[in-house]
Amino acid sequence: MTTTAARASDRFTLRRQVQGAVVAGLLTVSPLVFAGAQIYEPLAASVQAALHAAVSDSAPPDTLFTERADNRRWLQQMSDRLARRIPDAAYREDLLKSVYYEATRAGLDPQLVLGLIQVESGFRKYAVSTAGARGFMQVMPFWVKVIGRQEDNLFHLRTNLRYGCTILRHYLAIEKGDLFRALGRYNGSLGRAEYPNMVRGAWERQWSYSRASTEHSVIARN
Repeated sequence: MTTTAARASDRFTLRRQVQGAVVAGLLTVSPLVFAGAQIYEPLAASVQAALHAAVSDSAPPDTLFTERADNRRWLQQMSDRLARRIPDAAYREDLLKSVYYEATRAGLDPQLVLGLIQVESGFRKYAVSTAGARGFMQVMPFWVKVIGRQEDNLFHLRTNLRYGCTILRHYLAIEKGDLFRALGRYNGSLGRAEYPNMVRGAWERQWSYSRASTEHSVIARN
């Protein structure tokens, strides 16, 4: 780990320790724990074009789970954990397959995305924050216009996940891989510890998963 990365990790650990007791309590209070709102920032034309391309529709390939035993194990474990929140097995499986596909497509850890969804919406498809953010990943409506796909419905399961994962990857690029700051941007609370700590807490306590291959986990956990 580089010196810069080590310092960033230390800062994240310190913030987690300071907020630990509060975070643990908040995660159990309400399904809709800390929904926030991305803040509009003007984008260069090249960035808009890249984001537009990133959210272009592409369905998960059928072979993603049928031909991969490790993916099927992941799906079963995550489905068992999510059953209490989403009793409908078929819908739960569709959601998890889409989370896995959209997260890995964007170069994100699916476990991180599950933690973010837990904190943002409590896995409620039609959740709307006081700022107007929508759906599982609480995407602000301005993104539909900014990216240039005004026909997109942010309450559509895969559309919401596609936007949310694309936006988080965009913020990670802006912050040069600093997950703490990227999560702050995503929630509209840049520089504050509560939200990044809550997502990390949900990620580690509720959705951690070890697999033989780490080819899809491109964000370092430490």
